[in-house]
Amino acid sequence: MADATSTNVDTILGRMVVEQGLATSDEVKAAMARQRQIMEHKDNEDDPRQMSLADILVTEGVVTEKQIKRIRPKIEEQSANQQIPGFRMLKKLGAGAMAKVYLANQVSLDRLVAIKVLPRKFMTNEEFVERFYAEGRAAAKLNHPNIVGAYDVGHAGDYHYFVMEYVEGKTVYDDLSEGQIYSESEALEMVIQIARALEHAHKAGFIHRDVKPKNIMITTQGVAKLADMGLARAVSDVEAAEAEQGKAYGTPYYISPEQIRGLLDVDFRCDIYGPGATFYHMVTGRVPFDAPNPSAVMHRHLKDELTPPDHINPKLSAGIGEIIEVCMAKDPNERYATTTDLLHDLESVQRGEPPLQARKRFDIADLAKLEKAVSPGDTVITQAIDTDDERSIAEQPLFWAAIAGWATAVILLVLYLLK
Repeated sequence: MADATSTNVDTILGRMVVEQGLATSDEVKAAMARQRQIMEHKDNEDDPRQMSLADILVTEGVVTEKQIKRIRPKIEEQSANQQIPGFRMLKKLGAGAMAKVYLANQVSLDRLVAIKVLPRKFMTNEEFVERFYAEGRAAAKLNHPNIVGAYDVGHAGDYHYFVMEYVEGKTVYDDLSEGQIYSESEALEMVIQIARALEHAHKAGFIHRDVKPKNIMITTQGVAKLADMGLARAVSDVEAAEAEQGKAYGTPYYISPEQIRGLLDVDFRCDIYGPGATFYHMVTGRVPFDAPNPSAVMHRHLKDELTPPDHINPKLSAGIGEIIEVCMAKDPNERYATTTDLLHDLESVQRGEPPLQARKRFDIADLAKLEKAVSPGDTVITQAIDTDDERSIAEQPLFWAAIAGWATAVILLVLYLLK
């Protein structure tokens, strides 16, 4: 016997093909009778014979596969509308590879919400279902004005659903896809708000792992909100990290090198790289690395040197370029030490001040490169420059080292002249 949810979908399908003039009522009734006959004579659950009304209508030549494909989104929308109690579906907002999102009215509170629905084809895939619920759980633990709020997650009828805050507006991706290049001040304001959202998430023990233009919503009031916790993971979830080891989770244009490598210890610093790549795209109009296919793009993230953003957009200030380059360092240890440090630099540049944290990172990186360039037999004394050090120059060790070096040179010169 067909389950209730399948029957519901078939009923909607039968009604719609008749309403749209694709089949007569008698043809649909005959197909349903044929469906019941097949179901009654099935020997087991693995019997490959067709069972859905859509399949039978196509097999019998009543409708075509293209016609079914065209009306299927409306069928799913109406089915979801009937099966998710307490909500009235209004229209589809968008769809991705993993889910469809609808605008709905929450009847009890008479408010607009967005409902993400897992497609029926994934409902028997345990990995997809678990990831869907993990997104809801992660989002529910975060409460911040720059993060899309989570209201509910559950299962009703044929659907797994996730109810969230409805954000009226657009995404950064919408602007970029239309060829818009953000001004430095506009991009700074957006990235600062997203950095605040990430700082909150990191303090709560979560990493987002998929910061990109499509996941940055902009309200009609100009507020940026971080969306889609589909790849979010608790840093403490060792079991999930081990299960994902060796797999690249993320979006090729904005993914960090350690995510590409599928490292076990991916941490908050991947959420420094993603915003850096997004920032780069916003102020240059180009993705940091481009190539004909995703694999080639990720290879460039691993191996190619980043073209400085101010080489593409000369109008950018030096501070913006420094921040982006530190964010996108291939080695996580050369990026910002914390999301708070990133925020400090972003806010400093917004005030017209230099990004001190980025310059410290540059100094450390330069010293590391110098050490690598020295041959094993050489001896080099180095000291990182601390821009916050307020000691007088006479108290600095390098000052006395310079004096000693100068004195030695004078003595050697005098001895040479006395020969």
